[in-house]
Amino acid sequence: MSGHSSLMADRRYWPLFWTQFLGAFNDNFFKNALVILITYKSYSIGVLQPEQMVALCGGIFILPFFLFSALAGQLADKYPKHKIVSGVKIAEIVIMLIAAVGFMTEHLPLLLVTLFLMGLHSTIFGPVKYSALPEILKEDELVAGNAYIESGTFLAILMGTLIGGMTITMSSGPAITGVGIILTAIIGTWTSLKMNALAPVNPQLKIEKDIFGPTASIIRLTRKTQSVFLSILGISWFWFVGAIFLSVLPPFCKNVLHGSEHVVTMYLAIFSIGVGLGAVLCEKLSFGQLELGLVPIGSIGMSIFLADMYFSSIGFSLTATTPSTFLTTGEGIRIIFDMLMFSIFSGFFTVPLYTFIQSRSERETRSQVIAGNNIINSLFMVVASVMLMGLYAMNFTIPQIFMILAVMNALTAIYIYTVIPEFLFRFCLWILTNIIYRLKIINREGIPTTGPAILVCNHVSWVDWMILASTTHRPIKFVMHYSFLKIPLAGRFFKDGKVIPIAGMKEDPIILENAFKEIRRYLDEGELVCVFPEGAITNDGELGVFKPGIERVIKDKPVDIIPMSLNGMWGSFFSRKDGQALKKPFRRFWSRISVVIGETIKPSDLNVEKLRDTVRKLGH
Repeated sequence: MSGHSSLMADRRYWPLFWTQFLGAFNDNFFKNALVILITYKSYSIGVLQPEQMVALCGGIFILPFFLFSALAGQLADKYPKHKIVSGVKIAEIVIMLIAAVGFMTEHLPLLLVTLFLMGLHSTIFGPVKYSALPEILKEDELVAGNAYIESGTFLAILMGTLIGGMTITMSSGPAITGVGIILTAIIGTWTSLKMNALAPVNPQLKIEKDIFGPTASIIRLTRKTQSVFLSILGISWFWFVGAIFLSVLPPFCKNVLHGSEHVVTMYLAIFSIGVGLGAVLCEKLSFGQLELGLVPIGSIGMSIFLADMYFSSIGFSLTATTPSTFLTTGEGIRIIFDMLMFSIFSGFFTVPLYTFIQSRSERETRSQVIAGNNIINSLFMVVASVMLMGLYAMNFTIPQIFMILAVMNALTAIYIYTVIPEFLFRFCLWILTNIIYRLKIINREGIPTTGPAILVCNHVSWVDWMILASTTHRPIKFVMHYSFLKIPLAGRFFKDGKVIPIAGMKEDPIILENAFKEIRRYLDEGELVCVFPEGAITNDGELGVFKPGIERVIKDKPVDIIPMSLNGMWGSFFSRKDGQALKKPFRRFWSRISVVIGETIKPSDLNVEKLRDTVRKLGH
């Protein structure tokens, strides 16, 4: 194969890609047609009103993910994946035949049963899709393969949502929709049959028939690492908010904005585009690294624009609105802007959390942790549907529901950042290195992605440690004078960042000994530890004499040494140029600074004078 550009034409890959694409398209084609039908024909069952019916639809579709995800994972390991895929797609044809009858007879209970079956279909297909790729592609093709699958899924969701909203509103809409979903299922089945045969990875696996036992085991596994579990809760919270938001959108457009069916489709398209745009911007703003600092930005933006949707809709005065009305009036443009920005910030919130889970989970259990994430996501979405039905029963208006979500989202974010200070810490780092300064990192790959190492750098200012922490997504343990931890407010930051306090032998030998023990412990655990061998912030901008403590550290635990140089901070507000730091007016804003990372020095080659000379040369 000549390269990734030919991947879409490769027989190993394209059957799975198009099967996934058509499945995601059909899911959203069917779901949006059903939601529009319920909303604009005012369908109800018993005491449930149309708004509650839409909320119920979201819960019905997602319930199989909660109940059967663990079983689906076992099936994907025990049986050949290509046979599971084709079996699922054949079942989809049967399900869509039932759905077509439901649409043409407008039999709502039958359509709700079909909705559950489509959720079950997607639940079984999900683990196969992600676990088959490493078997189908070479290692250097995986990134491109995943990227095509994800971007294709996003496009399929958008197209399915748009077409489902348009076809159901035609004069013969139910019949056209029925034919469309059956044809899509047939084509998807044809592409699935083109997949190459794949051997089962664990044919001896015993399938646990108990639904709740495997589910409980996987959820317990996600709790093994607290930060990973809380990140899963953060993602699940997003899906909780998203489930309510998307469920209220059709009745919001009809009853509050007085819009046609096409307005609903327009807003669903805006939401899909916004989340995709947010994900792209997130990748750009994080410069290809895991950047947890964008998570607080995402949560703040979500709350702000949810709250503004309340304020912009309570006084909405337009009637009989169409998409063109929204694009040509101030009221309409404001609501479109709120919707777009809410979805963009949602992308900021979720993308780093997904990456965090992948990077911090143990390799041996990563797929099970991701399955656990899917189960907890599903549970939150089911709870969201129940809560939304309760809010409707208590006669809350949709604008009021937006405000309730905004407040709940803010409180949840505060809780997460209190329990995991790393998120708020990375947020401050992002502001420092992207807004207050413009940080350029030279030879970023010089910092190892795994394993212990000692980072050695010059000491120019009070915020050196924060700037250096931005050079890698890995946490760094900084060795700093114990007096820093006593500074009001900043001291809390140092403690949250797990700073290792140190003192001179004459100052406090106990603190000194404890510091070396802590350094050894962190290195034993495979962490990065940063030391400033000068022992103090420079008073003249020149590199000071290196203290011999670095030699003892390497003697206690021989690990690689990474020399670094921080440039451009001398003369800043945080440096001691022209007197005491933090006392001068803040004059420099968005000025350029850099961190230069040198070549690794082996512990056997350590020489303090040569190390100092290496750091000095990196600064020139």
